[in-house]
Amino acid sequence: MSNIETFQGLIRQVTDFIGSQSLDKALQEKLNQQFPYNGEACQRIVETCRSGVEEGWMCQYEGGGVRYGRVIKPSAELHGYSVDVVDMNDLAGPHHRHPNGEIDLIMPISPEARFDGQPGGWLVYGPDSAHSPTVTQGRALVLYLLPEGKIEFTRQ
Repeated sequence: MSNIETFQGLIRQVTDFIGSQSLDKALQEKLNQQFPYNGEACQRIVETCRSGVEEGWMCQYEGGGVRYGRVIKPSAELHGYSVDVVDMNDLAGPHHRHPNGEIDLIMPISPEARFDGQPGGWLVYGPDSAHSPTVTQGRALVLYLLPEGKIEFTRQ
C-alpha cells in the first residue's frame, strides 16, 4: 500500500463520520469529540502529514512563503471531499472563499502555534465563508477538507 493509499484510509474514517452533515460549529464540536487532537486516529493523521512533508509527497509547491499541495482530488470514496495540506510559519496566506465550506485539522509543529487563533484540532468554516488563513506563534501544518474540492481565491 502506498503512502497516499494509507493516508486516504485515515481520512476516510473522518469523511465517513462527516457524511452529509452540515458544515457548521456543531460539526466542529462533533469532530473534536469523535477525533480528539491527542487521540489515536488524529495523531496517526498528524504523523502521516509530518512524514509526508519530510518525504516530499505533501506540500511539494511553494508560493508566498506557504508550502502547499493537493494530496487527494475530490473522490466519491471520501464523500466528495478533496484533501490539501499546507505548511505555514507565522504568516497569513492568500484570502479565499469556501463556496461549500471547509474543514481544517490544525497540526501545530511549534507547540504554541495557532491557526486563525485556534490550537491543534478541528475547525469548521461553513458555506460561503472566507478568510485569510493565518498561522501565528510558530509553524503549523493545516489539512483542508474541501467539499467537491471547491475554493475561490479572492482579492481582499
